This record gives sequence, C-alpha cells and structure tokens, in this order.
Amino acid sequence: MALLDLDPKVVATARKLAARAAEPVVSLAKAHTTVAVERATLRLAGITGADSTHRAGDVPWVNRVIDTVREQCGLEHGVVLPAFHALREHNLGTLTELAEATAAGQIQFRIPTGKDLTAARKASTSAVSKGLRAVDRNRAQRDKLITKWGDPAQRPWIYLIVATGDIDEDVIQAQNAARAGADIIAVIRSTGQSLLDYVPEGATHHGFAGTYATQENFRIMRAALDDVSKEVGRYVRLTNYASGLCMPEIAVLAGLQRLDMMLNDSMYGILFRDINPIRTFVDQRFSRQVHARAGIIINTGEDNYLTTADAVDAAHTVTVSQLLNEHFAHEAGLPDHLLGLGHAFEINPKVPDSFRLELAHALLARELFPDAPLKWMPPTKHMTGDVFDGYLLDGFFNLAGVLTGQSILLVGMMTEAVVTPFLSDRDLALKNVRYVLNAAGSLAEDFRPSPDGLIVKRAHQVLGEAVDLLERIVDDGLLNAIADGTFGLMKRPADKGKGADGVVEKAPEYFNPASEMLEAAQ
Repeated sequence: MALLDLDPKVVATARKLAARAAEPVVSLAKAHTTVAVERATLRLAGITGADSTHRAGDVPWVNRVIDTVREQCGLEHGVVLPAFHALREHNLGTLTELAEATAAGQIQFRIPTGKDLTAARKASTSAVSKGLRAVDRNRAQRDKLITKWGDPAQRPWIYLIVATGDIDEDVIQAQNAARAGADIIAVIRSTGQSLLDYVPEGATHHGFAGTYATQENFRIMRAALDDVSKEVGRYVRLTNYASGLCMPEIAVLAGLQRLDMMLNDSMYGILFRDINPIRTFVDQRFSRQVHARAGIIINTGEDNYLTTADAVDAAHTVTVSQLLNEHFAHEAGLPDHLLGLGHAFEINPKVPDSFRLELAHALLARELFPDAPLKWMPPTKHMTGDVFDGYLLDGFFNLAGVLTGQSILLVGMMTEAVVTPFLSDRDLALKNVRYVLNAAGSLAEDFRPSPDGLIVKRAHQVLGEAVDLLERIVDDGLLNAIADGTFGLMKRPADKGKGADGVVEKAPEYFNPASEMLEAAQ
C-alpha cells in the first residue's frame, strides 16, 4: 500500500528526466568497446587459463590475445574476427592454443576479408553461443534448486559478508553463516582488485581484507553453498562484485558459475575508484546485459554517496542515482525483479528525528521502485567504536528495514568501519537481525505515517529536489555533472581516470557476437 501519496505526475517526470539524462551516455556506450568487453567475449567463447611463465607472474591467456590483437591490428573491429581467423589460419583447436602460440610470437593477427571474414564470423558466433548456453543452463539450474529447496521464509533476505582472504576459510565462514540464518553470502574482493586490468586465475589464499574474485573461487563457493542449502532447506544465494576494470569479465564468470547477485553500479567505479567514466559506462552496459541473461540480481551502490556526503543534504542525489541506475538497467534488458537498487541508513544519530528521516528516505525508495529487490545498507559512517551504541544503532536500522518493506538487509556489525569484524561480532549481528525480524513480524501492516507528518513531507521534499537536480543534469549533461562532484562530492572528468586507454571507438564494421545475441535477447 502506498503510504506517501506521491504525485504520479512528479514521479513520471522524474523518470522521463532520468531517461533524457542517461540517453547521451547510452549512445556513447553503444559507440565504443573496451579491452574488458573484448576479453569477456573471448571468455564466453571458451578461453581459460593463464601464462605461468611470464616474468611478472601469471598473465591470463585472454589478456595475451587481446593485447597482441590490439597492438597488431587494433580492436576497432572487435577481437573475435582476427582471433578466429588466426585460429583457422593456423589450424589450431582452441583459443587457449591460440594464446600459447601468441605468447610464443607465432601469430600475426589481421582483420579478415571475403570468405575468411564469413568463416570467422560463423566460428566466433558458434563459440560464443556455446558460452551463452552454459549461462542459460545455470539460470535454469538455479530455478530448479529454488523450487527444490525453497526461498527464505521471510523478507528481507539476510545478507552477510565474508572476507578472510582465503577461499577455504571463506567457505567455512559462509556455511556457518547460512546455518546461523544468513540467506545471502557476499564474498568481498581483495583490496585493490577493482583496479587490476585482469582477472586472477585459480583458487587464492592471499587476499587482503577480502578474497580475489576468480572463476575457480566462484566455483568453490557456489558448490559449498549448494551443500549447505540442501542441509538448511533453503537456497542460499552467492554475491560477488562486477565492478572495476574487469566488470564485464567478472559478470561473464558469474554467469558461468551460477552466482546469484553481483554488485554492479553505473557510477561507483567512477566516483570511488577513479575509473574513467566512459570506460565504466561501456563496461556496465555489457555487464548488465550478461546479468539479464543469467538472471542475476544486481546491487547498486548509492549507499556509498552518503559516506562522503551528508546523508540529509545529499538524500536527493541517492534518488537521482537510483533513477539513472533504473534506466541504464532497463536499457540493458534487466527487469525490475533483478534491480537491487541500493540505499543506506547513514544519517548522524545525533540529528533530531534522525530515525524518522531514515524512514522517509527508505519508504521513498520502496514506493518509487515497488517491484525492485531493494538493498538496504547498515550504518557505517557514524560507528564510533562504542559497540553498545553501535549494536543499538544496528537494531534501529533493522527495524527500519522491517517497517519499510526492504528486500535485502545487509547485516550491520557493531564493529563496522572500526576493525575487521570477528566471528563473534557476526554472530551477535545475526542475533540482532533475527530478534528484530521475529519481534516486529508484520509490523509494516500497522505502520501508517501521518499525511501531514515529517516522514511524508520529507519524502516529498527529497523527490522534489531530485527532480530539480535531474533538470540541471539534463541541461548540463550527466558527464559534466559527474565532473562537477554532484554525486558523493567526487569530481571525475570524462577524459581522466584509470583505464581510459582501454576504451576503443567502434569501426562501422565492428563485430561482436556476444553483443548481438545479448541485444537480440532484449
């Protein structure tokens, strides 16, 4: 039931403005490719493994091929045409064999023409189709297992993070968390992985404040959660991070290993990792097309804005970003039920009526996006190290989640942002969530804010400010708004940032069978 009495005309105006603000960026994304998009395409086509003989350490074979193709004939036409032409020309059986020959200096790549072009298009399309069929099978398997084991009995789903740095230790923590009530396990990546322009290979045991996102680590954790899902009688979902310089590749690996949720925000990498804006928008569009095909719920990162900007003054920027993320997602083929828009409980608790303001912001998100599995993030910015104060604040956060019908509740820790939480902290945090969800029950049925009260008035104010900001963004351009520090106070010019040299403008004859098939599926 709608509780805020939002004006449908104002809501429609906000969405139209978001679409207008996003459209030039979508056009820009369609006109470009990146090294990460091309690597993701080759991964769908079957390339795996790494060159372990390189003096600098393991180099993924896919990077070897992409870098050499770009050096010899460019990526303007895409990687599959020169790669599959070379595969046929040298009578090689697999892309991995091609990569090995490339590393040995035995391959000279070129753009094929005539019958060679036709053959390369056909072979690459067949190979990529095989990869996408594997993604489709995993989606069907997820549906089958959810039918068999069931979903959690309650909403919101309880979302817990593991972050040991060692995949084997992560498995132990994740399974025990599921036994203690967690419905979603998120494996945080090792610090700095988002800035690596390659995906590490194999199982890893040496991450810092997180575990590397690799295909093998994905496989290990998914198998472990399948085992514990059978034990606890509900399907436990697995989350990782499709962000950073390898966003498209990690999205593909998630689809190939049946992950269920992926962090995937349109602007997070730009604002908080200083990744080039154009690179990010190109990569996020392809990655979201993959997520749509795989049936993966994305989680966006608006909560991060409130860690650098004031949660009251900047509340409308969260709403604007949610509307932009919604449009980018829909354009890429993601339906509402896969759109886990983010927001957070980050108002300074010393602010008068802070809890009422939090309820207004959370309820506004819920009513603007009624069919989206919203991800509600816990307080971090104002955690002080007083664990008793923090535990109480997390209890209020959990209560706000129940009252406003949030879909995904990330478990708040009383030691959040102070130290890496101990297992005991996680156990207490889960007890907090379980108590509130059980004690509150269906309290949302009885929650009716006064039409003339602070909660309703504040929600209307934030929506109005969001519309005003969207009008300015339409006039000035989204890339300029990002450059000016509109979101999270971070100023990121469109021609700066990490990974800018990995952006390539497409030639008229550009060919990518993955893009074509994903577009056709929309």
